[in-house]
Amino acid sequence: MIIIILEDLYYGSLRPNERMKPNDPESRRINQRIIDSLEMLRERLPEEDFDQIEKLLELHSESCSLHSALSFIQGYKIGALMMIEVFGEDKSSI
Repeated sequence: MIIIILEDLYYGSLRPNERMKPNDPESRRINQRIIDSLEMLRERLPEEDFDQIEKLLELHSESCSLHSALSFIQGYKIGALMMIEVFGEDKSSI
């Protein structure tokens, strides 16, 4: 398993965000509400106004993606620091 992960990392194919498949029912409900709201807006608004909403949502999605990437990096760093602390401890104290 570790060799595959290292190989994926080397070849740039390690993409945790693409492996996530949310199975949480609450996530599904929220996504369905978003879809329903967008459909309602598409029916009620002029095309030009709805296009602006789609552009805004795309920008918001990009912002969330950047935030997720930074959170992942920060979490990874914290995990690495924990490993350094755990393995650097005096073994006689265990």
